[in-house]
Amino acid sequence: MKKLIYLLGGFILTAIGIIGAFLPVLPTTVFLIGALFCFAKSSPKLEVWLLTHPRFGANLVTWKRHGAISKRVKCIACCSMLISFILVCLLASLPLLAYVGIAIFMGIGAYFVISRPNLTTQQ
Repeated sequence: MKKLIYLLGGFILTAIGIIGAFLPVLPTTVFLIGALFCFAKSSPKLEVWLLTHPRFGANLVTWKRHGAISKRVKCIACCSMLISFILVCLLASLPLLAYVGIAIFMGIGAYFVISRPNLTTQQ
C-alpha cells in the first residue's frame, strides 16, 4: 500500500511539474524533486526515467548527488513565489492572518531554495 501511495504521489507531482514548465508562476523543479523522491521509493524504472529526461534530468541528477540548485532556478523559484504572493494579495479577499500565513510559508520555501548550494560550486 505504501508503495502505491508513493507511486501515485510521483505521478501527481510529475504532472504538476510538467504543467509548471508551461506556466510561469508554477515552479517545475521542486515538484520533480518530490516526484523523484516518490519514484525512488516506489519505481526505480520511473526514477531512472526522470533522471535521464532530456530537459529535466540534469537538474535532478545534480539535486540527487549534491542537493544543489542552479542560480537561474533559484531566481525563477523565488520570483515565482513573489509574483504568486502579489497576485494573491491583489486578487483574493482573505483575512489578514491568511496573508501572513502565506507570506511565512513562501518565505520558508524561498529560504530553503536560497540556502541550497549553487550548482556552479558543485561542478
